[in-house]
Amino acid sequence: MELDLAGAELKAVLNRLRRAQGQISGVIRMIEEGRDCEDVVTQLAAASRALDRAGFSIIATGLQQCLTDGDTAGGEDREEMRTRLEKLFLSLA
Repeated sequence: MELDLAGAELKAVLNRLRRAQGQISGVIRMIEEGRDCEDVVTQLAAASRALDRAGFSIIATGLQQCLTDGDTAGGEDREEMRTRLEKLFLSLA
């Protein structure tokens, strides 16, 4: 199953990932500076949420494409595709 992220969907996912990248850099810097543990954990939680949201967005887009395409990619039957998408979704849960 190939995911075709186009236009606004791709831009939104990339923005979330860049935000998470910046937050992770911030966490590293905070640890190196010996910042307060609560501040570090708060920033780390924000980065984790940004990554989760990006992953969910990618999965939601894949589900939408699977439902609207009608045909399954590469001869894969609907049950196999559903199982694969379920595993992807649960990997983020």
